[in-house]
Amino acid sequence: MELFSDTTPKTAENFLALCTGEKGIGVSGKPLHYKGSKLHRIFPNFMCQGGDFTKGNGTGGESNYGLKFADENFKLKHTQPGLLSMANAGPNTNGSQFFITTTRTPWLDRKHVVFGKFVDGYSVVKYMEDCGSETSRQPIPKVVIKDCGEVIEN
Repeated sequence: MELFSDTTPKTAENFLALCTGEKGIGVSGKPLHYKGSKLHRIFPNFMCQGGDFTKGNGTGGESNYGLKFADENFKLKHTQPGLLSMANAGPNTNGSQFFITTTRTPWLDRKHVVFGKFVDGYSVVKYMEDCGSETSRQPIPKVVIKDCGEVIEN
């Protein structure tokens, strides 16, 4: 994955910190870490959503800045598959939940902050997408983030 730190530094930093778990325990009393959390919503030809490490069902999560933080900007658009974008419950309600697009999703522009993209390993996203359902929100089988962190390239 490549994070767009130049365009969305606060959002990219939130995601990175939740990947590494470097911020410790959050307001919820849970580790601020994606490790072990599941992707709770997978819709084929749309997106794969995860990041709710507090409740695991899409109703929880928190940012490393506290519970929620404001939309950083909407400079980047949902123009292709493989984009990372913040899931939210309306304006300025970003926490830890994110989604990965599996197609162009222009109706999400100016509603969800795009902050990164897959540059390698998109076949894993396609595999996850195949676990989803058009009628059921819960993927079968369960899709879990087994481990995560930061890869530093020279």
